[in-house]
Amino acid sequence: MRGLRAHARLTGAGAVFLGEVQTAPVFRLWSIEDRFPGMMRAEAGGASIAAELYAIPHAGFAAVLESEPDGLCVGRVALADGTSPLGVLAEPRLVQGREEITAHGGWRAYLRAKGIHPL
Repeated sequence: MRGLRAHARLTGAGAVFLGEVQTAPVFRLWSIEDRFPGMMRAEAGGASIAAELYAIPHAGFAAVLESEPDGLCVGRVALADGTSPLGVLAEPRLVQGREEITAHGGWRAYLRAKGIHPL
């Protein structure tokens, strides 16, 4: 995400920021040790989550995924506008026992609420 510690991986892979988006209200969000978020599609209790949309060349997308922490994977992210681009989602094992932060509505809002400086 723009301005956060892993953003350089995106720009280094040729990613172009397209805009801020909201997911469809079908996701839940967890903090993974306050280092990065993990988002999963929910069977129940989902919410709309603030996110960012990027255009990334295929080779760059592969490079970004290879550098992601273990437990993150590629999946379709349903957006509020009805589109479903590829994105990074969490595997169930990654979020087990982690702090659920869905009520904050997004990673940046969670970091602000906790007074965490993300860089």
